[in-house]
Amino acid sequence: MPAKLSPSRHLRISRSKAGLGLFARVAIKKGQFIVRYSGRKIRSDAADELDTRYMFEVNARWTIDGSNRRNRARYINHSCRPNAEAYFVKHMIKIRAIKNIKPGDEITYHYGRDYFDSFIKAVGCKCRACAKKRAEIRSQRSRRRAKSARRAKSARFKSAR
Repeated sequence: MPAKLSPSRHLRISRSKAGLGLFARVAIKKGQFIVRYSGRKIRSDAADELDTRYMFEVNARWTIDGSNRRNRARYINHSCRPNAEAYFVKHMIKIRAIKNIKPGDEITYHYGRDYFDSFIKAVGCKCRACAKKRAEIRSQRSRRRAKSARRAKSARFKSAR
């Protein structure tokens, strides 16, 4: 499927759980091009010295510095269950949908194991999939506590007879 450029009016930057995020204003089909990750191309050894999180490594030699605010792709947040992926065309980084994306959905992709371990793991992942998992764990704990409290109450009632 040929990559089709999506006009910038089809995307909006807005608040999300993880900060600012990139959202779809129109439906995006699976495999469709979403946005290009743009910025200046610098050597990877020079990129290691810069203090920014918007670096996207193209290969061992080159890195894209996406810290410029005109780079709309920098607003795409991490997700453990993403709806988009990055792919390379020569030294350009493009983002395409790996699932159908509905209008209003946040566009996310997996940042990679190295970035996840370095920056996200320490503070905890804020993606929707992980938040849902944490909510399920909390509800299971509260059900267990309530069940044990009922058992303790019935045991006290039986011993009082």
